[in-house]
Amino acid sequence: MEHRGLDAYGYFEREGSLGKVPGEFRAVVAAARERISEAYGRRLHSAYLYGSVPRGAARPGRSDLDLLLALHHEPADEDRAAADVLARGLDEDFPVIDGAGILLYDKDTLLSEPERYDLGWFLACLCTPLLGADLAEHLPRYRPDGLLARETNGDLADLLPSWRARAQAASTPDEYRKLSRIFARRLVRTGFTLVMPRWGGWTSDLAESAEVFGTYYPERAAQMRAAAAVALDPVADPAVLRTYIEDLGPWLADEYTARHGRKTPRPTL
Repeated sequence: MEHRGLDAYGYFEREGSLGKVPGEFRAVVAAARERISEAYGRRLHSAYLYGSVPRGAARPGRSDLDLLLALHHEPADEDRAAADVLARGLDEDFPVIDGAGILLYDKDTLLSEPERYDLGWFLACLCTPLLGADLAEHLPRYRPDGLLARETNGDLADLLPSWRARAQAASTPDEYRKLSRIFARRLVRTGFTLVMPRWGGWTSDLAESAEVFGTYYPERAAQMRAAAAVALDPVADPAVLRTYIEDLGPWLADEYTARHGRKTPRPTL
């Protein structure tokens, strides 16, 4: 039987490691570690890499650098400003990456019960420790079941109105390109988690995700393969965005809700 990202007991194996970082990306990872420490100091609990870089699948000049920072306190404006400066500096200083993204959360939120099967799972299974004590030690083990499917991507229907607004507000090739990448990635990952419990495994590879989805929904397979291609090589075509928000997105949201239900609402402040 193929591996499918699980151990012998059916639990997720943590994907990625610092040892898998391609040689071309080691300098930017080292710089990120140093700059994060300098920027946040004692405010930082821990830092993590995720995405193609720690999986060893990053493409020089094409892949972005993805980071998650866990702070001791709820992120403030100064923390978000520091993240913007940090991301911009890494992107400008290291042409090997095509942008840098930084997620900011406080450690209590990451370990909270409402986030146990969303952010908690994400950190424990898809993030590679870079700095500090690993919060995954305080989280459970996970299986590719319907609960995980619901709590990770069961909010696509809630996202679509903001997607429509963002697409309408876009007017430049760079804006269309950025949105095509964001929307396509989310659609492919949502399509995969829709079928994940039936497939019985995990993959972060977008092309493989689209292929797995297509075995269960052959009538939508070509659309999902095309979305996976856009997620890797974004396009500046507003027609592509319209297809996502008027056709594939609404269909996928309805099918997801019918099979797994809606994501549990988070507490509001």
